[in-house]
Amino acid sequence: MSEHPIAARWRSLRANGVRRAALIPYLTAGFPTPALSLEALRVVGGAGADFVEVGIPFSDPLADGPTIQRSTQTALDQGMTAARVLEQVHRAALAVPVIVMTYLNPVMAFGLERFVREAAAAGVSGLILTDFPAGADPDIEALLAASPLVWVRLIAPTTSPERLTRAVRGASGFLYLIARLGVTGARDQVPADLAQHVARVRAASPLPLAVGFGIGTPAQARATAALVDGVVVGSAIVEALGQGGLGAAERLVRELAAAVHGP
Repeated sequence: MSEHPIAARWRSLRANGVRRAALIPYLTAGFPTPALSLEALRVVGGAGADFVEVGIPFSDPLADGPTIQRSTQTALDQGMTAARVLEQVHRAALAVPVIVMTYLNPVMAFGLERFVREAAAAGVSGLILTDFPAGADPDIEALLAASPLVWVRLIAPTTSPERLTRAVRGASGFLYLIARLGVTGARDQVPADLAQHVARVRAASPLPLAVGFGIGTPAQARATAALVDGVVVGSAIVEALGQGGLGAAERLVRELAAAVHGP
């Protein structure tokens, strides 16, 4: 059996005994238009991304801040659906693993078994369910565990030791630590206690660890990359795409990649 694309990518980032952090950009599928969204996937995928997160628009995005909420509504207004997102991923045919990020409701409305089957066929490698904590539904978890998709577990900075143990049990791919409480969105600085939370998660699991929520500048990305294996940047890229188009998004991703990957 061939190696899973997500595992293979992490292995390539640690080749020859040299550790390199991963840049993981996020894009809202369908924003600013479906056509530009498809091009943005290709541009970001070729500008230094190691993985790409693709958001399926949802009408009640409770975990997202104003920037991604606006992009989500714009995409929904233009008819973006889960099926069209998977079609875009298939058409983009990225050379790096694609991870779909969404809420449980759109996946269940699509049909969970159908979703994981069609997502894998479209070229999706992983799935992040923002509002589905580990232990919430054993039947759903069993189906995800048996699917070709890696279910990436979200870890909050307030996660108790007991819940952290439950969250990492049986996990694969990587873990996603939320850098701060609250919704997504760029902030002025990386939280002062981030290193403490990173150490706690690392003690609980040997899996690669990515950090997101609130990282928006190359300086913040560089500081975060020194602590973890992957850096997720979403709102800043979505904002650049909305205000400056494909060129602005590509420039930002290249700057972020240079900061994360280092010399």
